[in-house]
Amino acid sequence: MVGPWKWCEARRVAGSRALSAALAGVVLAGVSGCGAGAEPSRESRERAAVQRVLERQADAVRDGKESQYLAAVDPRAESYREEQRQVFGNLRRLPLTQWSYRVGDVRPAAAGDGGGVQADVRLRYKLRDDDHAPVSVTERLAFTERGGKWYVSDELPGSDRQLWEQGEITVVRGKKSLVLGADRSREELDDLARKADTAVAQVDEEWPRSWPHRVVVESPSSLRDMARLLDAPSTSYEGIAAVTTGEAGEHTNASADRIVVNPEAYGDLSGEGQQVVLTHETVHVASRTHTSGATPLWLSEGLADWIGYGATDRTPKEAAAELVRAADAGKLPRELPTDRDFRFGRDPEELGRAYESGWLACRLIADEWGKDKLLGLYLRLGSAQKSQDAAVDEAMESELGLSPQEFTERWRSYVRKEVS
Repeated sequence: MVGPWKWCEARRVAGSRALSAALAGVVLAGVSGCGAGAEPSRESRERAAVQRVLERQADAVRDGKESQYLAAVDPRAESYREEQRQVFGNLRRLPLTQWSYRVGDVRPAAAGDGGGVQADVRLRYKLRDDDHAPVSVTERLAFTERGGKWYVSDELPGSDRQLWEQGEITVVRGKKSLVLGADRSREELDDLARKADTAVAQVDEEWPRSWPHRVVVESPSSLRDMARLLDAPSTSYEGIAAVTTGEAGEHTNASADRIVVNPEAYGDLSGEGQQVVLTHETVHVASRTHTSGATPLWLSEGLADWIGYGATDRTPKEAAAELVRAADAGKLPRELPTDRDFRFGRDPEELGRAYESGWLACRLIADEWGKDKLLGLYLRLGSAQKSQDAAVDEAMESELGLSPQEFTERWRSYVRKEVS
């Protein structure tokens, strides 16, 4: 039985001459100078030293020089040096067009950490053809001074973890997708790229607004590594086949979203189920800039499932397993799911009913009012400036001619008919 497909909306690189040309525009954020005659503070001197270390590493990424990259790493931090050796090899495989740093807060290392400083660093990077603006992540790094020379010596807890830190990276470029895998087989990634390309084509058939028409898929090697990428406990994503990260709202110059695959749950699905998952997540990539705080999750998740299931012949009795069980027990839900009902980490059966309920709500609208009304409802809420309750009231009345209460009654009858 194909299960529910889950989405997480986070409301929160090279070695040859060709690579050098592609990265020629890499710019390191400058450090402001001190006033004429002023003695630089210790913090300013340390910030400048840290910036120079990172500048050396960025130059090495641009030039494809491993020895230069590792020369910026503390020679006594043997384990970290080996990690960075693999990171550099991974970065050389990525189609990067930008790699830059900006040093933020610099502070003394905690007592017992061997001296030196710790710094919050903003890393910005772009993938060729896939990122329309730089992706920005935060790294917390430790730096050590030895013999008057500064080195980066460790990455600290609280850093945004990246796929290239989790194993050997393989890159597969599809016609409309870029798939990045860590310690994954080429065969698995090729299949992901084919399904991602199909997902883009399926979304293009239904989604009425402009979007990049491309997706970036990240495939870590385990559920644990997936959770690290998303900065959450592994238990939050058990049974979740994939999630999509991205900032909701009207952004015209936003970087590409990332579809992050849970290899364990995704691998348990049939080929058809895997396709539905990737199409569902691709809907979120396409619709993200038309999704707002006024968009209820039953609508955003339901629309993604409605498009995802659209290329299959799955009926509600076949696909809505949790609602079928609820019907058999005489315990069908009486209200549309709230946003809280979609939180990861909830009871799997409750979470399944929430997704299935949202799907059937969207299916009802498409069946009785037509696809254009379903999409019109979504777009109207995506641009709403009111609270969610007020916006839903107004949008339903305008698009469907019903109040939310009247729609809920229609939905209850529809669910009972479809799954009983």
